[in-house]
Formats: sequence, C-alpha cells, structure tokens
Amino acid sequence: MTLRGLYAITPDTADSDALLRSVRALLQGRPAALQYRNKLAGTAQRRAEAGALADLCRRHGVPLIVNDDVELALEVDAAGAHLGRDDGALPAARARLGPRLLGASCYDSLERARSAVVQGADYVAFGSVFASPTMPAAVRAPLALFAAARGLGVPRVAIGGITLDNAPALIAAGADCVAVISALFDAPDAAAAARAFAQLFDRQQTVPA
Repeated sequence: MTLRGLYAITPDTADSDALLRSVRALLQGRPAALQYRNKLAGTAQRRAEAGALADLCRRHGVPLIVNDDVELALEVDAAGAHLGRDDGALPAARARLGPRLLGASCYDSLERARSAVVQGADYVAFGSVFASPTMPAAVRAPLALFAAARGLGVPRVAIGGITLDNAPALIAAGADCVAVISALFDAPDAAAAARAFAQLFDRQQTVPA
C-alpha cells in the first residue's frame, strides 16, 4: 500500500460519540489514512472506539492505523499500527502484523528512520515540523529531513502543527503525507478541510532529489 496525501489523526477526547461524528464527516473527504490515537481513553473505551472506527474506515475504503498498540490493531482488523520509540520493538511488531502497515515515529533523526526501515517499517514519520498544540514539547524536525530521507524508499510523513497554509512547504520539501489533527477536527467542516489538504497534493510537485 502506498501512502500519499492526508494522514488524519484523531484527537484526544473523552467523548466517543463526538469523535465518531467527526470521523464520519472527515471520511467524506477521503483521507489517505486515519490513525486512531486517544490518550484520554481507557482500555475499554479504546477497544470500542477502535472497533467502531475500523468499521467506518472499511466502509469508506480508508486504511485505519492504530497508534501505540499492535494487539488492538490486530483485534479490530485494522490496516496497521504506528509505534513511537517507547511503544515496543519494531521487529516484534513486524512479525505480529504480517502484511499490515507498520509506521515508526523518527522525530528529527534520519538515522532512526534508516534503522526503522531495516527493522520493517513501511513508512516513517518526522516531527514536530512546526509548533504543535497537541505536542508542545515535541522535538522539532527540519524540512531538510524529507529530502534526505528520499532514498529510504518508504513514504515520509510530516507531523506537528500542520495547517493548510504551511502544508505546501512540506509537500515541496518531499513529504508524502501530512499528518493533521487540529486543522481537521477543529475545522467547522471536517470533510471540506480534508478535501482541501488532499488537493494540495494534486497541485504541488515535490522538489527533485
């Protein structure tokens, strides 16, 4: 599976009904992928939300990727899982997931990205590329990383503080996907916002290698 376009990420929320309503609207905009991430949810809530989102995503033909939890991804038959540095070993996740997608957070490190690909990651994420309201203390990743990582042969996802105004610079720098939370879920029309992000990839070419 090739990832290119909008990589939507769910916000932290205690309100499952509001989350599902927002995702239903968002999926009308056909993002390239949806990542389920909810740090405020307990185990039972995470299981229920992930299952409901998996059903919604299958109906819309959008891959669901579960953050931080390989076993939950398998339980709800998600398209894959995404792991940070404290979320378990990539080789073990690769073995458990089989053909499903495996993503890895690589922060500001090209070396970490290289290692992740060797260990089985299907895509790598760099960020925070801009100041992020969701992760204000996150390390900042330079735009030059996206061109430098071109030779890895896997999609490069940009995350952190991304808006419709600054996303074109990331796409021009070589990002294959932009991972977005606030600019989608805080938008008055999530579907329209998703379509607008997707259209950026249709209009803008990446810089040469």
